Amino acid sequence: MALATLVLTPLALRRPPATRRVWPRTGVLLALLGGLSLAVDLALWNTAVGLTSAANATLFANTAPLWVALVAWAALGERLRPLFWGGLALTLLGAAAVAGADLSSHTGLGLGDLLAILASFFYAGYYLLTQFGRRYLRSAAYVWVAGLASSASLLAISLLLGLPLTGYPPATYLWFVALALITQAFGYLAVGYALGHLPASVVSPTMVGQPVVTALLAIPLLAEPLSLTQIVGGTAVLIGILMVHRSRLSHRIPQPGIAAQSAD
Repeated sequence: MALATLVLTPLALRRPPATRRVWPRTGVLLALLGGLSLAVDLALWNTAVGLTSAANATLFANTAPLWVALVAWAALGERLRPLFWGGLALTLLGAAAVAGADLSSHTGLGLGDLLAILASFFYAGYYLLTQFGRRYLRSAAYVWVAGLASSASLLAISLLLGLPLTGYPPATYLWFVALALITQAFGYLAVGYALGHLPASVVSPTMVGQPVVTALLAIPLLAEPLSLTQIVGGTAVLIGILMVHRSRLSHRIPQPGIAAQSAD
């Protein structure tokens, strides 16, 4: 997270001439809260993976769109049509099939499962905070401020738990750099941009397509063929995402502030 924030610094601090002013305090506060929420999500999910299967941890973490939709409907007054809820359900079920989660082997929820579910709450919080924060800040600025808050929070958590920050093999550091450039810098910048134009209730289900992309990349990179279950599940995810977007074609969120508009 810190490496990604460092990489994004020039882009975040560059401002078009029309917006050479101090960043709105509200936007900065939302970005700080968003970064804190993301840090807790990452800490919980990465811990959960070691305590349950990666498939189940991924499945429970991917319930974040459900919490986003419930908040959007109950607290934000978004009118979510039956087509949306049907698409969301199909997307989540398809993602479970693609990830290969095996809930039948669980007699109950273990600690890892509970941590993954808790992580999904904070991930949902990041989506919602970013939706509102992007009304005040450009995507690069928002992600940069959130990255600072997230990096500081994760550093504090690591030091509190006594986790080593050095001493890893060189290959591990190369993976850290790859994660920083691809997942953190590019990925969260893209999500931040999207949330400046679409509501979190639409963006979060779309992000459930990640397991599908992972399964497709595993074919050439890991020589892992797709199973019939994954093919059916992946198709369900794509259809569900399409249904979510179709249900919201007529929806428009309030226009972002001047700073956000000039960014995009």
